[in-house]
Amino acid sequence: MTDRILLLLGITLMYSTPMVFAAQGSVISEVSGVVNIGIEGMMTVGAFTGATVGYYTGSPWLGFICAGLAGAFFGLIHAFASVTCKSDQTVCGIAMNLVGPGVALFLCRLFFDGATQSLPVTYKIPKLFRGGLSGSLNNLNVDVTTLIALILSICMMILFYRTSWGMHLRAVGEHPGAADTLGINVYKVRYICVILSGFLAGLGGASMTLAIVPQYMPTAICGQGFIAIAAVIFGKWTPHGAYLACLLFGFAQALTIVLGGGSFSVPSEILAMLPYVLTIIILILFVGRAHAPRANGVPYNKGSRV
Repeated sequence: MTDRILLLLGITLMYSTPMVFAAQGSVISEVSGVVNIGIEGMMTVGAFTGATVGYYTGSPWLGFICAGLAGAFFGLIHAFASVTCKSDQTVCGIAMNLVGPGVALFLCRLFFDGATQSLPVTYKIPKLFRGGLSGSLNNLNVDVTTLIALILSICMMILFYRTSWGMHLRAVGEHPGAADTLGINVYKVRYICVILSGFLAGLGGASMTLAIVPQYMPTAICGQGFIAIAAVIFGKWTPHGAYLACLLFGFAQALTIVLGGGSFSVPSEILAMLPYVLTIIILILFVGRAHAPRANGVPYNKGSRV
């Protein structure tokens, strides 16, 4: 019984980690007032970049960082379109979700002789305990990125609620006109937040292909970005709420694996649906109760009182 519980906990932490990175990126973007539903596309680009750089250099950590930079580049494009050009942020996000997988697939064919998936990386991101646990505790098989995601979430909480920059960030998302009159550069804050959003989404994608699955494939990021956005809504646009929501969705994913590998006669198709069904149910129950930042999704025009 203990083995099964620890196995369930380990898989929960493992599969929630990519979503935690993506969700924290979504939080910092949306709290600043910019909707970023392009998280899925940015994660996909990060997943490909991490696996490719990791394969060619033999360094998973270099691949991890490069994946974040690739996501940040797409975040910069989204920021330019949303903040400078004042385009519809939802449409821009959809474009990211279409362009990201397309670019990843094109480059994958270019770097791997026409293949639609990369070759497996030689060295994955190491496990947190590296076999140092004994007995049933070996089932708690999580990698270093899980710890990084936890530290990131704690740092985000401190940034949001214990620093002056966090106050500026929340002010820009709630009352950008008032923040502007106080000397806060609304455009600069939003640019920084959207670029950071892409960077974290890229790290989330890389944590999938460098720690969980040892290579990039078109199905490596299959809805995790959208689930991360649902976690942000469920967590009421707070770093700690998003983190806990990602654990819940990771638990749903873990159930599909544990139940699918057990003696339960549950069809695999139904088990595969569980995380997405849970996402829909949570959105139905909680989206009406959650209140986004007041200026979220509203382009800011200097001098406006909104």
